[in-house]
Amino acid sequence: MDDLYREQIIDRYKNPLYRGELEPSDITFEDDNPLCGDHIRIDLRLNGDQVVTEAAFSGEGCSISQASADLLVESILGKTLEEVKHLTRDDVLDLLGIDLGPVRLKCALLSLKVLKAGAYGLGEASDELVE
Repeated sequence: MDDLYREQIIDRYKNPLYRGELEPSDITFEDDNPLCGDHIRIDLRLNGDQVVTEAAFSGEGCSISQASADLLVESILGKTLEEVKHLTRDDVLDLLGIDLGPVRLKCALLSLKVLKAGAYGLGEASDELVE
């Protein structure tokens, strides 16, 4: 089963469905993983009911960070901002479907950290957002 998920990660890395930027956007946030240099920016557009109607990510990094961002952005379309705030690291790991060591875990969770910091309107992202 891991092979199937590994193929999905490589495919999403090479052919992301949600790569881009939304100008204008209602929420934009970006951050880096200082350990490896991965960078993620996430842009969201919301309707009047605070539902995510459009989402995109941009950035650079390893296949795990970029695939994770693409999968996460896809998963939040149609969710309310409140639902986005309650996403957990397990939600992201379920999307990826593979076991990760501690270093790769930071790569996988960068997009969640960026997304939640933007959703909460924080000036700075914190690792506490992905616990």
